[in-house]
Amino acid sequence: MSTVESLTLMLALVYSISLLYWSGKKWGALTCGGLMLVATISSLYWPLIAALAIAAILMTLVAKRYPTLAQGNLRANNLREGFQHLLALSMLLVGVQFTINSALLKAGVTPWLMRPDVADAFLPIAGGIELKAIVSLGIWDQTHPAAAVMLTVVLLTGLLCKRAFCGWACPLGLAGEYLYKLRKRLFSNEYAPPAWLDWPLRMIKYLLLGAMLYIIVGMPSASIPTYLQSHYHKIADLKMALFFITPGVVTIICFALILGLAAWRRQGFCRYLCPYGALLGLISFLSPFKIRRSRQHCLIDSKGMNCDKCSRACPANISVHNQINIRTDECQACMRCISACPNKEALNFRTRTGIKLSARGLTIGLTVLLFAVPLIAHLSDFWVSQTPTEARMYLIQHLKSIGH
Repeated sequence: MSTVESLTLMLALVYSISLLYWSGKKWGALTCGGLMLVATISSLYWPLIAALAIAAILMTLVAKRYPTLAQGNLRANNLREGFQHLLALSMLLVGVQFTINSALLKAGVTPWLMRPDVADAFLPIAGGIELKAIVSLGIWDQTHPAAAVMLTVVLLTGLLCKRAFCGWACPLGLAGEYLYKLRKRLFSNEYAPPAWLDWPLRMIKYLLLGAMLYIIVGMPSASIPTYLQSHYHKIADLKMALFFITPGVVTIICFALILGLAAWRRQGFCRYLCPYGALLGLISFLSPFKIRRSRQHCLIDSKGMNCDKCSRACPANISVHNQINIRTDECQACMRCISACPNKEALNFRTRTGIKLSARGLTIGLTVLLFAVPLIAHLSDFWVSQTPTEARMYLIQHLKSIGH
């Protein structure tokens, strides 16, 4: 685990413990903090230990200087945007680190900067094949283990927190928001497709998801060990990077389509093309937490008022004010509808039994899933790639000649 990964992980976990403490769960926060301290020290990995110390010092300073931030007493929109931007910044740093590491390998120089294993999160197909290998063959891939870990993490967020990963963490979703706002400044009109066209367009992402699942499920179990030992799998991350760095005509057209969709319609890429969003949308139906409207407190039913602020705030154009339970696969649990509601008791993110999850609680849950699971994986020696640097250096010299 690289220094950037270690620092990001510890900052996130220390902040989640701070939120847990200030939400009234002091014993829970102390227990989690103690377990994290013991686990980190027992790892005997100095970047993690140093990162924990730095994170603790920084959180202490933040608590004194910006107590509202440390306690998480922010509006849901502010908390979500801060979480998104910090995660996007960490991914940007990871991208820079990966690029430098790869450039040094390409030049035949032993990298002085460690490869960030979290980059394997951008290998969902490899992660899916690895999970299939674990389940069907009991084989744990050591080439890109973080791919399986991060795919599992994302799936868990969908199962427990609906599509909160899309609404709170995805850097592509954040980039799409900025593109849409830029387009709105230039052309203020909305260009949403009619309802009869919107539904077929939404199915495209499920077709793309089906293609990915076909590759994963269609690979015979007997062929998986050979694939995991292949040269292609060992440099799948570099192949993915090459796809973005040196795009062909088809790739450029695809990029233009994605950027155009994101600017044309709010959450256009998420709604129509993202296979990850499609997968999380399906899994989110199993999530116990959903946006639920209370007729007793809603101004429509209790006061007879014509209020649709929640629906107007929804970036997915869900008709929230006309439903009791939001079960659609398009809901990203962004809580914009809750923030827009005049009566804060009318809308909640809760289970059928009444267990509520606030914006602060959702932040804690997402942070624990996104960062505690990788920490456990690292402590279990199932995070860092075991491919030797010499092998990667040799393979990157022949990158273009290596195929499936």
